[in-house]
Amino acid sequence: MLMRPETAGPRGAVATTHWPATQAGMAVLDRGGNAFDAAAAAAFVQQVVEPHLNGPGGDVPIMVHRPGEGVRVICGQGPMPAATTRDRFRDLGLDSVPGSGLLAACVPGAVGAWLRLLSEYGTLRLGEVLAPALHYAEYGHPLLPKAAR
Repeated sequence: MLMRPETAGPRGAVATTHWPATQAGMAVLDRGGNAFDAAAAAAFVQQVVEPHLNGPGGDVPIMVHRPGEGVRVICGQGPMPAATTRDRFRDLGLDSVPGSGLLAACVPGAVGAWLRLLSEYGTLRLGEVLAPALHYAEYGHPLLPKAAR
């Protein structure tokens, strides 16, 4: 049975799909960062330790909620390339944008969304949030045999 790695502490809880990312998020909380700092730290670590599932070329929808405020969305889906038009798809015999493949590609938006989250809601400096991801990128990390192939 697969289980999602999660940890909880006096300042909050973190759950991701890989232990180093979960630990990075918890470490940020333990150092006084807020939930937004922890989420971004965990996300950047995931881009390093799970390159087969995450990466800077991806998208991310972020829903932000703070007590007393409504929900806000930071759309981490980039725009379609400038040459993409409805007429272009029609010329290719398509009624809509395909759900996958090259024609579905957009400009990556994940990194920009995480940076916006940090600039608007984070409490730590960017270097502090990125430190765990940079550590794993430089010194290595656990890797599933399947991903190593």
